Amino acid sequence: MAPPAPHYSPEALKFMRGLKRNNDREWFNARKATYEREIKAPTLELITAINEAMLRFAPDNVQPPQKAAMRIYRDIRFSSDKRPYKRNQGAWWARSGLEKTSGGGFYFHFGPDEVVIAAGVYMPEREQLLAIRRHIEVHHEELRRLLASKKLRGLMSEFDGLKLTRPPRGFSPDSPAMDLLLCRQWGVTAHLPADAATSPTLLKEIVKRFEVAASFVELLNAPLVARRAPKPLF
Repeated sequence: MAPPAPHYSPEALKFMRGLKRNNDREWFNARKATYEREIKAPTLELITAINEAMLRFAPDNVQPPQKAAMRIYRDIRFSSDKRPYKRNQGAWWARSGLEKTSGGGFYFHFGPDEVVIAAGVYMPEREQLLAIRRHIEVHHEELRRLLASKKLRGLMSEFDGLKLTRPPRGFSPDSPAMDLLLCRQWGVTAHLPADAATSPTLLKEIVKRFEVAASFVELLNAPLVARRAPKPLF
């Protein structure tokens, strides 16, 4: 009999709800062993299993578990919010070669209130934003087809895009892609109940959404990958 697919325990959900109420170092340090056992270790197991599935539909986004897993600790150096811990345990699968940038990828987090599964480009750098917009202007019909897919729309919802109020510089206001060019981010997301994290179906729920969004992520990454390609010597 095959072992159950990686997922979190009820104790993990209890820990995350406790952290929401007690976001301080004294509380966390007294329960760090619980975090390591019930949150961190299952997260690495889950990432490993997701990686195996992604070899089939998004091999360029496979990342070592320790790199894909996001730290629970917040960077509070320049923040007025001095709470030391994030309210969720997340993971991010960047595209190979774009790990230190904000290219398109796949995201998951588990928190006290919900499970979030997402894919796309969230905070592109200035040059990336321009490259993606130029690519979308040429390929907007393909992008629309991907976003209109019944399978995708049945599993995920489109980001609002943090849209500009006027056309971005360098693009014609009459562009047929303008509604897409106004966006500052492009992505799709799904929100599941928090207890979905404690179900053996968690892996399946994540993978089927990542897979249905893979072509969308690939389209967004295409101009960024092209920009990083080595130039021919001759």
